[in-house]
Amino acid sequence: MESALTARDRVGVQDFVLLENFTSEAAFIENLRKRFKENLIYTYIGSVLVSVNPYKDLEIYTKNHMERYRGVNFYEVSPHIYAVADNSYRSMRTERKDQCILISGESGAGKTEASKKILQYYAFTCPASEQVQTIKDRLLQSNPVLEAFGNAKTLRNDNSSRFGKYMDIQFDFKGAPVGGHIINYLLEKSRVVHQNHGERNFHIFYQLIEGGEEDLLRALGLERNPQQYQYLVKGNCPKVSSINDRSDWKMVRKALTVIGFNEDEAFPVCVMSGLVQCNYIVTCLTVAAELRVTLLLSVFACLYLVSLLTVCVCVFVFVCLHQLMSPLNLEQASSARDALSKAVYGRTFTWLVNKINASLTYTDDSHKNYSVIGLLDIYGFEVFQHNSFEQFCINYCNEKLQQLFIELTLKSEQEEYEAEGITVRHHFLLSLSEKFKGIISILDEECLRPGDASDLTFLEKLEDTVGGHAHFVTHKLADAKTRKVMGRDEFRLLHYAGEVNYNVNGVSSFPILFPSSLHPFLTSFSLFSVCLCLPLQAATQFKASLAKLMEILMSKEPSYIRCIKPNDSKQAGRFDEVLIRHQVKYLGLMENLRVRRAGFAYRRRYEVFLQRYKSLCPDTWPNWQGKLADGVATLVKHLGYKPEEYKLGRSKIFIRFPKTLFATEEALETRKHSLGETTKLQAGWRGYSQKFIKGFIYRHRERCPENEYFLDYVRYSFLMKLHRNLPKNVLDKSWPTPPAALAEASEHLRKLCMQNMVWSYCKKISPEWKHQMEQKMIASELFKDKKDNYPQSVPKLFVSTRLSTTFFLLQQMSCETCTVPVTKYDRKGYKARPRQLLLTANSAVIIEETKLKQRIDYGALKGISVSSLSDGLFVLHVSSDDNKQKGDVVLQSDHVIETLTKIAICSDKINSININQGSITFTVGQGKEGIIDFTPGSELLVAKAKNGHLSVVSLLNLPHSQSDGFSKLKAEM
Repeated sequence: MESALTARDRVGVQDFVLLENFTSEAAFIENLRKRFKENLIYTYIGSVLVSVNPYKDLEIYTKNHMERYRGVNFYEVSPHIYAVADNSYRSMRTERKDQCILISGESGAGKTEASKKILQYYAFTCPASEQVQTIKDRLLQSNPVLEAFGNAKTLRNDNSSRFGKYMDIQFDFKGAPVGGHIINYLLEKSRVVHQNHGERNFHIFYQLIEGGEEDLLRALGLERNPQQYQYLVKGNCPKVSSINDRSDWKMVRKALTVIGFNEDEAFPVCVMSGLVQCNYIVTCLTVAAELRVTLLLSVFACLYLVSLLTVCVCVFVFVCLHQLMSPLNLEQASSARDALSKAVYGRTFTWLVNKINASLTYTDDSHKNYSVIGLLDIYGFEVFQHNSFEQFCINYCNEKLQQLFIELTLKSEQEEYEAEGITVRHHFLLSLSEKFKGIISILDEECLRPGDASDLTFLEKLEDTVGGHAHFVTHKLADAKTRKVMGRDEFRLLHYAGEVNYNVNGVSSFPILFPSSLHPFLTSFSLFSVCLCLPLQAATQFKASLAKLMEILMSKEPSYIRCIKPNDSKQAGRFDEVLIRHQVKYLGLMENLRVRRAGFAYRRRYEVFLQRYKSLCPDTWPNWQGKLADGVATLVKHLGYKPEEYKLGRSKIFIRFPKTLFATEEALETRKHSLGETTKLQAGWRGYSQKFIKGFIYRHRERCPENEYFLDYVRYSFLMKLHRNLPKNVLDKSWPTPPAALAEASEHLRKLCMQNMVWSYCKKISPEWKHQMEQKMIASELFKDKKDNYPQSVPKLFVSTRLSTTFFLLQQMSCETCTVPVTKYDRKGYKARPRQLLLTANSAVIIEETKLKQRIDYGALKGISVSSLSDGLFVLHVSSDDNKQKGDVVLQSDHVIETLTKIAICSDKINSININQGSITFTVGQGKEGIIDFTPGSELLVAKAKNGHLSVVSLLNLPHSQSDGFSKLKAEM
């Protein structure tokens, strides 16, 4: 959406909430008109999509368009039905909550096409396997079947849905469609027996007659001439130039096969053939046509395998305690025939829907381990010259849906503000009320009561019961002006979309008992159980099913598509302002806009807002390194937003007035020009983009004209990324992953970079620090991963002396290199004695305060032993040839790593240090040996054991709290 904000003067705004004069209906319609003239048929009201039927093909439903909207943020691209479909799908996947898409509008507004586009989008973009593909095909092929049996040509639409449909599409955990379920509402059965001038019966009749194979028509006793059948020519237009019935028949037959119908289940075709002849039955009451009608009755009875058909049509049948039968006159028989035909068609349609549902059943349905996206394609609010009982139910349904729409929209708006921590005070009054309370129940009572109940007695009962309601009026109750335009058999209701007159004629009719069927198909599928559905049952059933629909919709997260037809003549490019104003009113679009604009006109996530407008502030351009919220706050402060113009939520910015956003957009346009983003550069960028895409496709080939730009760009991008992310020091191992073509060059660069850093580092090292590092590296070689307390020694610097006092004896030794306090253990009793260890250039000297106790020349030092545990004991092994030595020396130091490292350096015995597991054997003197046993424990303990050994309990392994920095440094150098 952001990409077209600046084009608002020519094509209007893509979101109605950005209208400055949002309370003006004229401004609303003018915005629709601007966009419609530019073939921009989709506009948002927040998350609600408004769709205007273009009455022509637009190249906006290709596979490329599907890919464009796939997985993209809702507002990143222009409004489209694919954006709504994709947003619902991603919400279902990420939030694991069932979704529903509610499609509403008048006949001819494009509701059926909208549901098709959504199904096609899911079929193309969702994951698929062989089994899933079968379900996809059946979901798509259910459309032509339902359209053939449930759609018809009307004055407003050549393919008008004459029933309401709710479809659940079921998705598995991978996001693949694995099943579906359809619920149908209020099929317009009256169309079977009557059509207005210029309209047709349901498509299937004409498809069968026009496209049916000769053998099939012969078997069904049909002629290829719709003029022979009165049910098909009531509207005086059996053929329509814009409809190809022959082609549509082939499509329906193919769809039935895909869905899974077999030859034995071709009963709906028989139903169609019987119904087109059924209008002849009533003539059996005339003697002159008795012979012909008897023949036709035989054909009809044969097709249906139903006994006593003549009785049903020609006599009144009522069941109370006993079965009563009464002959009917011509008018009554005609009504009975029509009632029979409507009932047969209605129940056949229900069976058809159930059969489709069976083919779409998810095999793992018992576990309910799927998510759902529901599609509601339901008839819109209509106002005809003579509105029937069916139209009353349709408008009642729309009244309920409109109330639900406003309530859920308000709820969603409030929840977003609460989630973002934004306080907004709403002043909404949902004035929609249940205007039909009691009308359906009154109809039930009137039809059931004994006596001569009729349409007019029903009207009188309404006047007595609800006559005082402000939204109800009849000819009797109306003023003189209203009586001139109202019939005596009509009542008027004030809907949310205006006043509508309803005619009571035909509301009540005969209850007819249909005889038991002889055909197993009829009995098994309950097409005819006991009696035909009475009007009171239809009204009550519809009210109950509507309540169930409301429950379904309330349990899901809703999305809305509000369809508008631009004119009644189905002409492309014609914009009828009066007609559109009426639809804007009854669809509640202005109310929805007021709900949305009661708080803030514009809201975007921080990252989206900052990415678009960051160039307007020096502190956020070219990149903002801190928190997103802080970056947005810095940006709007620089732009001069006033406190009342915006609010910052937890993850979004909310802008109250469109003028604030438009001013920001104009500043952005100016900034673009200053940055050189002219049209010419944009065109050049598009050319580069095409070269880039082509190069990506050929990226794995040898260098060629098709991929050279892409390969050069990849190399350049890697080098720039490397430049920005070079290692900071010799211990930093990070290095960007190179493209395959630069792998060898990248390795050379890495080595050169490391050598350069090492060289630079070494130049800065002082002699003292160099000596320290040399000792640390030797310590690493000796003890890393070999002695447990080595890691604790790494961060501690080695020092030349650890004695706090200076003794005169030490002062006499000019070659001293190190002094450290130690504990010496006697060779016999292992008594601990405090000593000092002095390391000179030639020998190791053990001192007791000022007395020299023992000198060990480095030449006589055979080796050094130490345990692998974290104790500080070590043994200096001396040669037995040295008469000055009485045996090996057992010492303990608190800085054992440092002490042994210095001894190894001074004595040049780096390779003579032995790290032992478990025990150390040493020479006591005169050929005798002693043993030191090492075991881990909770505290350090050194004592003589009962077996005569020196027992050392070492502390348990300590955690490595410091990294071995010196070892890493050595590896790099």
